[in-house]
Amino acid sequence: MSETIRDVIDRALDAYTALTELGEDVEDEWTYVDELSAAWRDRLVEVTAARGEHAPQAGTAAAIDRAIDEVGRISDPHRAIDWLSTFPQVVLLALGEEP
Repeated sequence: MSETIRDVIDRALDAYTALTELGEDVEDEWTYVDELSAAWRDRLVEVTAARGEHAPQAGTAAAIDRAIDEVGRISDPHRAIDWLSTFPQVVLLALGEEP
């Protein structure tokens, strides 16, 4: 069975969860992190609902997997917070969606 956009977004959401949890380590930013994460997660779920069963364009999954690898290297909670907006936008752009 070929990979779908849902499969790619599911991997991205798993990485985003880890990124969010790391950002939540900054106690003073917990509310901001939680609200930001919820908003971007909703946007990615919206794309999944609309296009989830379609196959991604050639190279899209590889580009998103590369971004997943990059956020997986983040160990600083403050840097994780910086990426909470960046990562979903990278995923959306790779999918040809408006952030």
